[in-house]
Amino acid sequence: MTGHVNRTPVAKRGQSAASCPGDGRGMPNIRSAVPADVLSLPAIEAAAGEAFRSIGMPEVADDPLPDVDELIRHASEGRVWVATVSSEVVGYALAAVRDGSAHLEQVSVHSDHAGQRIGADLIDAVASWARDRGDERLTLTTFADVPWNAPYYRKLGFGALPNDSLGPQLAAELSEERMRFTAPRIAMARDV
Repeated sequence: MTGHVNRTPVAKRGQSAASCPGDGRGMPNIRSAVPADVLSLPAIEAAAGEAFRSIGMPEVADDPLPDVDELIRHASEGRVWVATVSSEVVGYALAAVRDGSAHLEQVSVHSDHAGQRIGADLIDAVASWARDRGDERLTLTTFADVPWNAPYYRKLGFGALPNDSLGPQLAAELSEERMRFTAPRIAMARDV
């Protein structure tokens, strides 16, 4: 799953779904994924990726979707969280470990549910997992200039990491992404 792009549109709702579990009436609920949830995740990522097409980045929208068998394995390992609204999975986050530390590998929210703070709540779930692991920070890689990427993550407390501070795994991931995409990519981190 290395090298997927974060496709979450900017989210702006007042109350955190992580602190207010879904009530079955349209409120988002964030929970650990079960293998059955995974079947809907590639479609969510594809829908979220379409926003890149609208800003002249079709190569991101056309990036290969995640493998369902890999996602099932990750869910079984407790590294996938889903957002549900009225029992429908509408977003997900995938965590990995890079250089011994928690890493946000992917976060995607279906475009029909953008602007509801669902992406931020999924990231908070991954940050909680990182804290439980004893990690001091959560890292990610993202596009530097796409509004719902680095500028959005800055609003959530992430800061850019200098290239010379990256561990070998994170540096390799970022290098591969920079070769694959023409738009600038950066690594970021926030304390957990």
